[in-house]
Amino acid sequence: MTSRKDFLNQPAPENYVAGLGRGATGFVTRSDLGPGREGPSEDQIKEALAKRAQVLGVAPPTAYGATAKKEDDNDEARFQDPENEVGLFASGAYDKDDDEADRIYQEVDERMDRRRKIRRGTEHTPSLDPEKIRFAKTLDLYPKTVGLWVDYNPVATESGQEEAREQAETEEYERKNPKIGHTFTDLKRALNTVSDDEWANLPEVGDLTGKNRRTKANLRQRLYAVPDSVIAGARDSNQFETSVTDDGQNSHDNADGTMTNFAEIGAARDKVLKVKLDQAAQGSSTNASSGTATTVDPKGYLTSLVQSQVNEDVQIGDINRIRGLLESVIKTNPKHAPGWIAAARLEEVAGKIVAARNVMERGCSFCPKSEDAWLESIRLNETHNGRIIAARAVKHNPKSVRLWTAAMQLENTTQQKKRVLRLALDSIPQSVALWKEAVNLEADPEDARLLLGKATEIIPLSIDLWLALARLETPEHAQIVLNKARKAIPTSHEIWIAAARLQEQIGNSAKVNVMKRAVTALAKESAMLPREDWIREAEKCESEGAPMTCQAIVRETLGYGLDEDDDRKKIFLNDAKESLSRDRIITARAIHAYALRLFPTKKSLWLAAADLERSHGSKEALWELLDKGTEACPDAAVLWMQLAREKWSAGELDAARLVLARAFKQNPNNEDIWLSAVTLEASHGQTDQARSLLAEARAEAGTDRVWVKSVAFERSHGSTTTAMDLVAKGLSLYPNQPKLHMLKGQLFEADGKKSQARTAYSDGTRACPRSVPLWLLAARLEERSGVTVKARSVLDRARLTNSKNDVLWTESVRVERRAALAAASLGGGKAPPNFAAANNIMARALQECPTSGLLWSERIMHLEARTARKPRALEAVRKCDNDTHLFVTVGRIFWSERRVEKAGGWFEKALILDPSWGDGWAWYWHFLKEYGTEEKRKDVLAKCEASEPKFGEVWQSIRKKVGNEGWSTKEVLEAASREVEAADTKV
Repeated sequence: MTSRKDFLNQPAPENYVAGLGRGATGFVTRSDLGPGREGPSEDQIKEALAKRAQVLGVAPPTAYGATAKKEDDNDEARFQDPENEVGLFASGAYDKDDDEADRIYQEVDERMDRRRKIRRGTEHTPSLDPEKIRFAKTLDLYPKTVGLWVDYNPVATESGQEEAREQAETEEYERKNPKIGHTFTDLKRALNTVSDDEWANLPEVGDLTGKNRRTKANLRQRLYAVPDSVIAGARDSNQFETSVTDDGQNSHDNADGTMTNFAEIGAARDKVLKVKLDQAAQGSSTNASSGTATTVDPKGYLTSLVQSQVNEDVQIGDINRIRGLLESVIKTNPKHAPGWIAAARLEEVAGKIVAARNVMERGCSFCPKSEDAWLESIRLNETHNGRIIAARAVKHNPKSVRLWTAAMQLENTTQQKKRVLRLALDSIPQSVALWKEAVNLEADPEDARLLLGKATEIIPLSIDLWLALARLETPEHAQIVLNKARKAIPTSHEIWIAAARLQEQIGNSAKVNVMKRAVTALAKESAMLPREDWIREAEKCESEGAPMTCQAIVRETLGYGLDEDDDRKKIFLNDAKESLSRDRIITARAIHAYALRLFPTKKSLWLAAADLERSHGSKEALWELLDKGTEACPDAAVLWMQLAREKWSAGELDAARLVLARAFKQNPNNEDIWLSAVTLEASHGQTDQARSLLAEARAEAGTDRVWVKSVAFERSHGSTTTAMDLVAKGLSLYPNQPKLHMLKGQLFEADGKKSQARTAYSDGTRACPRSVPLWLLAARLEERSGVTVKARSVLDRARLTNSKNDVLWTESVRVERRAALAAASLGGGKAPPNFAAANNIMARALQECPTSGLLWSERIMHLEARTARKPRALEAVRKCDNDTHLFVTVGRIFWSERRVEKAGGWFEKALILDPSWGDGWAWYWHFLKEYGTEEKRKDVLAKCEASEPKFGEVWQSIRKKVGNEGWSTKEVLEAASREVEAADTKV
């Protein structure tokens, strides 16, 4: 193996300089910070040449002024020569020819340097005689006289001056626009004074961008597994400890020293449940009639928005931000008036009214043709300055009605306002608004009439001006004015309506049918309004005190545009209903009258008209209407009965009998008329007459209903034997009539014959298995007899026959609940009643009837604790959509909490939903007796009597009780309220 080292590990030659042979002298960076390092200086080159000559053993070169190198000089300096070839030709000989060549090149370089210096003007040019210069130019000897004028060149001199000027400009430019490296030169020099400690204390340059900062933060993040003890502690921190130690304290030691306040927790829970219950009730209804409409009142909503206040800090921040945006808008488009207005209002909101005025002043100067800008400026300024601004505004916008009106409103006296309006009318004579303002300022009707006469001449197509002029004229002249207006504007229905009202005013509406002519003329001009618009015009006339014009409009226009194929009767009924909803009684009455003229034999139209007169008319008008109805529809028994009832209610007993006699002639076999006659006689103590009427009714119209009424009549008057005979005869004729079976069983119960009653009910359930009241009577008989097991069996058979019947399920739950209460009372009341069986049946019932409000009410009020009633009621409201039983139950819950306003609202919702349910009225009346005012009670009683409730478990039990046949609605209401009060105390 050779001992020679490889190339990379060999030491460099003694005279080697990296890159020096290629002429490397440094580089320039992108930021122009200067060269990386400078090349060898002249002294270094001379020193390198002298050392080279010494190595070769020759004389040192004299081309660049190199001298002999001393012995003790450093040999490494020769490696800094960038231009000699020592590194490449270290072994070459340096002879006399090389020395001569170097001297020649040196002379050439020195000569070129002198010439460059002459061009730059750096050397002094010898002074020459001007005469010699001119002589040399003449003889063309100037370039040849080298000995006389050495190197003098005028062109070179001029170019040297140019180069000097350019050099000066370059220096000036560099001074004004220094490079980055030159700019920080002084700072770089100052770094020499920085100590090592100061260098060490300099902070590191960090990356402040969000992405890299988050990335580095994630890298620095460390995740560790959480011990099970920590998880267990977090789990136990939210649990309540209910065990109590001997000292009465909770066995769990609170680390923070706090105690759990269960009262506050319960109050907060109740508050949340109340809010949720209200929200559920509002969301469960989509009909306004249910009292829980979800529509929003726009007026009240906007009022609440105006009253809302914004956080002060947020408002200030928003103002500063919006101010910058609006300034940008103004600068971008200074001719945009809304931008100036927005900026001014922003300053006004910020409380800087002076700044707002200044902004609008600038805005008006930029937008002189903008009405809004001028009006905003007028509004922001005081009255005096506003007048000046208004004058400038109308000068720029002489045709602006709004600006003239604003200028008029700034004046204080009427005379000044008139003066402004005259100037405005001179500029804009066709403005109706200005003429109206001018007329309104006139206190004398004669002056106003003159102004309106002039206005109608200038603007003959203005309906308002014609109508105003007609109102100021006498009736005779008003007709002339309206005729002129009708000729000028033949398509105006307003003028025709004004003419009709004028005829009504002077008392000629019955003689002259203006609206009939109006319909003909407008139809000829193709200017007829839709029938809905005519109804609105009629309602407007009614509200303004013109009832006959209202009726004429309805009479002539209600059927316009309707074909015979349309359901006109339904359309007319809907029109009347809508007018009634807007409290336009005369319009609704006129619609009914028009409909009855077209359909005189329609019973529904007569009933609707009778309801209207009963609610909003007099009794004489109602009698007259019903009398006409009976003549038009003699077969309508309901009209005869209503007429007889109205006569009877007014105390006209003979008139009522006469009506019924006429009804008998028209409807001899109608059971309703027979029963109405019986009720009339029985209510006035004519028992024998009523009994004879019933006998005739059984002979003439022997329906099952007549037999039922006959049995009930005899039972109520104590004739049990006769009643039993009638029941037997009735059942022989109508064995499937459940009411006859019920009456038979009740008669036996009244006599104490429970076995016969049980047989009667059993026969009834077999004959009428779908009759739920029969099953209930049979089960209650067994329960009252103490045979609860048999009562359960009866109800089980009833539920099998009548599936998904919530009434039967509720009765089964009540049987179990009453049995539990009886068992608890037998035990002395020491243990609470066990409602497990009742809860079991309730769970099955809710599975079969999940939307039954009756079942939910039974569960909430009797099977749930008081603290659980409200959340259970919330669940029930969500599942049951608009149930009267449930609404009353929720009202009772709020009532128990003394939330009177809430309770009353829920009771009213129930009554609006079903006014025929008497138990709802009973609960509300019981509530009003404790919290209602006398006026409120009177109002509720009137509504109850008008509704005539017929249904309800408590209501029917009192209404149909023997001995209560002649009771009024008020008496039944009082008795029912006492009954529910007794039931309420047991809950």
